[in-house]
Amino acid sequence: MNKLQANLCLVCVTLLWSTEVIIFACIPDSVVPFATTAITSMIGGVLLFLCFFKRIMAALKNGGKKLLLTGVLLSVLNCGYNVMYQYGLKEFDVSTGAFTISMTVVILPVILMMKRQSVDKKTWISAILVLVGIIVSYLGKLGTISVPGLLMMIGGCIIRAYYIIRLNEAAREFDPVSLSALIAVFVGVISFIIWFVMQPATFGAIEWNTQIIASLFIHAYFIVMFAQTLNIFAQRNATPAAATIIYSLEIIFSLIWGMTMPASIVTPVTPDVFMLIGAAFIVLGNLSEIVSFKRKAVKQL
Repeated sequence: MNKLQANLCLVCVTLLWSTEVIIFACIPDSVVPFATTAITSMIGGVLLFLCFFKRIMAALKNGGKKLLLTGVLLSVLNCGYNVMYQYGLKEFDVSTGAFTISMTVVILPVILMMKRQSVDKKTWISAILVLVGIIVSYLGKLGTISVPGLLMMIGGCIIRAYYIIRLNEAAREFDPVSLSALIAVFVGVISFIIWFVMQPATFGAIEWNTQIIASLFIHAYFIVMFAQTLNIFAQRNATPAAATIIYSLEIIFSLIWGMTMPASIVTPVTPDVFMLIGAAFIVLGNLSEIVSFKRKAVKQL
């Protein structure tokens, strides 16, 4: 997989991830975020182990304790930012929540700089453009933004930025399928323990219906099993900064879902001028990172 293919894979992953806002909206507030994370992660992890058991066992034999410890660390980070997002998204509508998630693009270059890793100028330009897009999108909703929700989302973005950096490093060292399976299982176990402490009844506390069951299984298959694994494959040939900037396209897809999905599934989104301008800045930020504007050298005769 070359760099272009990796970027295209990341776009596909982002398209799938953008449906998370829709899926979470279909799960009632009575289902605590740790329950959602525990159930979907365990289902996704079990499916991966069933499909790729021999491959995963071989990777564990070769990677040993280091692979397991890497899986645990990534699982803690994954669980942390996903739960913070779920709590934070309850304070926002679909569009504002999706714009806020894009804050990871701004945070990641700062973390790379703190780790004394070089950051390209175009990455900083992309991050600034995305930040402008997020700020502009807020202008039409300044009076309705929840400060606790915003802080929760920013905290999730910080954890996610560090997660992406560590995942990028691990993807180049370990088998992507095995790493994805371990992350899913460990996230499921960690989330279930916290869920049990918060709500001892666990599965018995959920008022089960077909909508909840369908939402959990859709998330487990398409997000946990498929998108997460494809993302790790793509991370082998993409930089953390490029991957994060491509992820910010999630807002564009989320706006489309919010405008086209029926009101029975998600609260309809009617983009105002601030959202449209903000989305345009985010697209520009992506183009400035992905597209090379350098002129090819011309051979002189």
